Amino acid sequence: MQFLSSATPKTNDAICGRQIAFTAAFILPALKLLEAPALLARYAAGDLLLPALLHFLLQTAVLAVVLFALSRSKYTLLERLQRAFGKGAAVFYIAFAAFFLFVAILPLLDLEKFTYAVFFDTAPTTFSFAFFFFFAAFFCSKGLTAIGRCADICLFLFLFPFLALTGMSLAETDFSNLLPLFGTKFGDTMSAFTYTTPHFSDVILLLPLLANYRPKQGDTKKILIGYGAGGICTLFFLAVFFGVYSSIAPREHYAFAKIAQYFPALDVLGRIDLVFVYLLSIVLFFHACLPLQYATDFISRTFLERHKKYVAAAVCFCAFLFVLFFNRRYNAIYALISGKLYPVFWFIADMVPLFLLFLPKYTPKTNGKNTSKKAVKKEAQRGIAQ
Repeated sequence: MQFLSSATPKTNDAICGRQIAFTAAFILPALKLLEAPALLARYAAGDLLLPALLHFLLQTAVLAVVLFALSRSKYTLLERLQRAFGKGAAVFYIAFAAFFLFVAILPLLDLEKFTYAVFFDTAPTTFSFAFFFFFAAFFCSKGLTAIGRCADICLFLFLFPFLALTGMSLAETDFSNLLPLFGTKFGDTMSAFTYTTPHFSDVILLLPLLANYRPKQGDTKKILIGYGAGGICTLFFLAVFFGVYSSIAPREHYAFAKIAQYFPALDVLGRIDLVFVYLLSIVLFFHACLPLQYATDFISRTFLERHKKYVAAAVCFCAFLFVLFFNRRYNAIYALISGKLYPVFWFIADMVPLFLLFLPKYTPKTNGKNTSKKAVKKEAQRGIAQ
């Protein structure tokens, strides 16, 4: 057993700035189009855009801080972390692995309920959802490169269905349902903000990608633009969703599967909107795999780098058992995490990344000489003295 393997990015962890930007733009919004719209409408009513906007502003600020910390050195964040703490970095890896397993709970439960509601006309068997975990185990064993490739694919899997579903919904959308602005009590708006925190904690789902990434010129702007594009798509979807359903929006779960069902042409063409729902569901599968992938990566990086496939299988099998035995307690788990444990997301997902600013830069040496500004200055002073 190898303890705390090197933090240097490996070939199966290679990912470029474009792929991180695509992950932010086309994978992260998927889960927000499922249960978050109904939750926001339940607490904030017509002002549901405001708490969502506050979430995006907060996450953009955290993302900007992480990108700034990344740009301060030519070393990756994981390399700097391991240089700073040595074997003590294993504590951080295990803590993040546990957190990502915790983060995976709601997406997996949501995905299971959604799959049974949309993909099956009759009552499914108990193990119908098990096939997802075979895919997840394969996905998790392939390293972070798999996320980058999926992000490239999701440019089409997300954008085309998203535009089709929202376009089909516009005929039935009454944007006046969003008026009056600020018509909801501030306390209710903040309740919507707090209870939807698990759905909008985005930066933590980008952090492992950024931590393995060597920054290049212009990539910071690409990533911020990508995250902004995903935020704009989500806000537009929320506006259309409430414009269609208005006061009954809190009861309309699995929002993107229902938003276009009143399109007039469906009476002639049939439920062609389901084709686009199925395509978006693939993106949702990728999204649900992200925390499982990260947990696998941190566990294997700490203990079992050579046996990552077995770690992936064990993580996904445990996740399957959890969903199998706890899906009947869906409402209680949802109330616990969204209603009481949301400060965990504020602390770990939003506050912990800020400590990356305090990591040493560790300027690389060239030909055995330190090329940092401080070292160059000392060398110049020594030459003058001589």
